[in-house]
Parts: sequence; structure tokens; C-alpha cells
Amino acid sequence: MNGSPPLKMNWYVLYTQPKKERKVTDGISTLGIEAYCPMFTQVKQYSDRKKKVQQPLLPSYVLVRLLEKDRTKVFDVPGVVRYVFWLGKPAVVRECEIETLRNSAKGVYERISITNIQKGDVMEIPSGPFKGQQGTVLTTDKHKIKLALPSLGILVTLTQIAA
Repeated sequence: MNGSPPLKMNWYVLYTQPKKERKVTDGISTLGIEAYCPMFTQVKQYSDRKKKVQQPLLPSYVLVRLLEKDRTKVFDVPGVVRYVFWLGKPAVVRECEIETLRNSAKGVYERISITNIQKGDVMEIPSGPFKGQQGTVLTTDKHKIKLALPSLGILVTLTQIAA
């Protein structure tokens, strides 16, 4: 657009019904609104085969880029529940964070190896969509670790997949 700069568009976070992330993303895109649902490829082990499956990086969440005044348009799409709020206002995600998500969601991930990790340890995620992020171990059990990632404000569960 030439002349004066357009009104500022922000990235907002939508909460969706479970397993509706792709349909919501497609529906919002048909409205002419930019929508992003970070996906990654995961290898699933079945009893008779392995299969690559596309999974949402942030289950039940879709990111949308639009003007503040257009926020209500997304509710025309089935599967949209609500916006995520932070301190009483719709949560806004910075463009640099969207780029980090876009870059980290590339690749295929089979497993994350876990050894001698205890509650309270600080751990760097060695592979997968959050590779390089550091978090504090909250809980551990035989095949899972729950990490708090304060830099992203989320909890992540790392699960060991049987070979």
C-alpha cells in the first residue's frame, strides 16, 4: 500500500475446540484473515508400522493476524472458542515470536532421550520443535518429563517413545 502506513495488524491467540486446529485455520483463511497453526511431523509407532503424522505444536491454539476492530470476524468459523487474554486484554504475540515458531516447527522428530534428570534441574531440550529452549523440570516418571519454559510461558511434556 502506498502513502500512509496501514493500521497495525497484530497476532492474536485463539483457543479452539480439541482437534479442530486445522479446520479453524482453513476456515479463518477463507475469510481472508491470516491464520497460522504451527505443525510438526511426528513418527508414530503402531504395532505393525511406523507412520509420519502432522501434529499441532500448540494443541487447541491457532494464531491469527488481524486488526483489533476485526477480532469478532473469527467467531463465524466453527470450532473457535475464544481469544486468549493476558492481563485483561487479548494476548498479542510479537512477530519475532511467530518467526521463532515457524523456524522451530520444521523437521521430523522420533524421540527425545531422557537420562538422570531430577525435579528442579534446568534442562535444555535437545531436539524437537522446542530444541534449544531451557526449562525447569517439574515432574519426572518412567517415560515423561514436565518442563516449565518461562521464556515462552508454557509447560511442555517430553515423552519417550518405545523403540
